[in-house]
Amino acid sequence: MTGFKEMARVFACMVVLLAASANIQARQLPDFTDLVEQASAAVVNISTTQKVQSGSMELPEGIEIPELPEGSPFGDLFRHFFGEPGGGMPQEREAKSLGSGFIISKDGYILTNNHVVKDAHEIIVRLADRRELKAEVIGTDERSDVALLKIEAKNLPVAVIGESEQLKVGEWVLAIGSPFGFDRSATAGIVSAKGRALPRENYVPFIQTDVAINPGNSGGPLFNLDGEVVGVNSQIYSRTGGYMGLSFSIPIEVAMDVATQLKEHGKVSRGWLGVLIQDVTLELAESFGMSKPQGALIAKVMPDSPAEAANLQVGDIVMSFNGREIERSSSLPPVVGSTQVGKKVPVKVMREGRTQTLWVELGELPDKDEKIAKAEPSKITSDNRLGVEVADLTDQQRKEIGLEGGVLVQGVGKGAAGDAGIREGDIILRIDGKLIGSVDEFEQRVEKLPEGKSVAVLIQRRGGPIFLALKVPEPK
Repeated sequence: MTGFKEMARVFACMVVLLAASANIQARQLPDFTDLVEQASAAVVNISTTQKVQSGSMELPEGIEIPELPEGSPFGDLFRHFFGEPGGGMPQEREAKSLGSGFIISKDGYILTNNHVVKDAHEIIVRLADRRELKAEVIGTDERSDVALLKIEAKNLPVAVIGESEQLKVGEWVLAIGSPFGFDRSATAGIVSAKGRALPRENYVPFIQTDVAINPGNSGGPLFNLDGEVVGVNSQIYSRTGGYMGLSFSIPIEVAMDVATQLKEHGKVSRGWLGVLIQDVTLELAESFGMSKPQGALIAKVMPDSPAEAANLQVGDIVMSFNGREIERSSSLPPVVGSTQVGKKVPVKVMREGRTQTLWVELGELPDKDEKIAKAEPSKITSDNRLGVEVADLTDQQRKEIGLEGGVLVQGVGKGAAGDAGIREGDIILRIDGKLIGSVDEFEQRVEKLPEGKSVAVLIQRRGGPIFLALKVPEPK
C-alpha cells in the first residue's frame, strides 16, 4: 500500500511539472488578440476598377474563322478572341482588383502599394466601420512600389508608425489585410531576414518574413508586437501565385519618406552616385588582395556622374558610404537613394589594396536606365590560354555601345574562361586591372597572366558590367 501511495505522489508531481511546463510555453508564445483589436481599425480594404481593351485579335492574312455548327463551344471561343467575322473593333471592359492599405493621418491619407492602384480609374476604400469612400491618388512611386491616397473624412483611426531598423531576425510580426477579398484577415510569423535586395528593386531593403501573404494583402501593414507598423506588405516569392513561405515588406521608414515627398512635391527624389556595382566574391576578394569578401565592387562609372566627378574608378570597392558600413553590394543603393540630393558625403573605398576616403556630392537619380546596343565583330582570334574566341569591335560599334574598348567573345570552349563564367556575347573590357582595347592587347595580356592565381576580369553582359574571377590553371 505504501508503494502505491508513493507512485501516486510521483505521478501527481509529474502532472504538476508538465502543466507548469505547458504554462511556461504558452506564456512564451505571443497573444495577438489585443494587437488585432487595437490596430485593425486603421486597416482598409481597397478595390479598384481599371478599363482594359478586349476584343478581336487579327488572324493571319488569308485565314478566316471557320464556319462551325450553331451552339458549338468552339464558336464562342473564336468569337471571344477574334470577334465576329467582318467585325472586330476592340471592346472596352472593366476589370476589378483588390488590395489593402492603412490610414496614416486623421484627415484621410492612406498608404498602399503602387501596383494596387496602378492604371485604376476608380478607387474605393472600405473602412472598418463599413463606410465606402472614393479615394484620390496623391502620388505613386514605381521604384519603391508605394502609393499615397486621400479620402475625404475626419477623425479617422490612425496606425502607429514604428521603426523597422529595430526589428531583429526571429522576431514575431503580424499582417492584417484582405487576402482574396477576405477583409481584415490576420496572419502571423517571424522576421526571416532584413535588407533583402530583389530583382529590379535596388532601392528598397526589403524585410523578409514567413507571414502568410496572398493576393489582396498587398499594401497592408506589417506590425511588430507593440502594434506599430514596421513595413508595408508588397511581394511574395511564389511558383503557384499563392503563398509559399517567402513574403517581402517595404520598411516603414522607406514608405513614409516616399509618402512625405509625394505629399509635398508630387514626386520622389533619390540620391544618385552613378556607378554599377556587384558583390565581392571569395575569388574576387583574393584577386583584389582582400582578407575577406566585403563591400560593393564598382564595375562601371557613368559619364558625367557624381562618381566620376569625385574620381571614383572601376575596380574600387566601396567599404562605407556616409559613415555606414557596406557589407554587400545590395546595401549601397538604399543608402545612396535615401541620402539628400546635393549633399556632400564621405565614401571610403579600397583601391589597389589600400583604403582612401573620397567626397561625393550626390546628384538626383535619373528616370531612365542606360541602354546599350549589340555589336558585330571584325578581327577574330581563338588561339589563347583561356579557351575563348574573341573579336575586335569597330569604332562605330564602340560608339553605339558607349565603350572605349573591349573585345567581343564569340565562342567559349573548355578552359579558364568557361570556368570563370565568361559566355558567348560578353565583351571583355579589363583583365587584371588593364584596359583591353583590341584583340592584340587581349592576346598580350592573356600571355602575361600568372598561373594558379585569381585575377579580376571585367566584362559587359546584356548592357551591364560584371567582374568575374579568372584563374589560369597551373600545368600538371
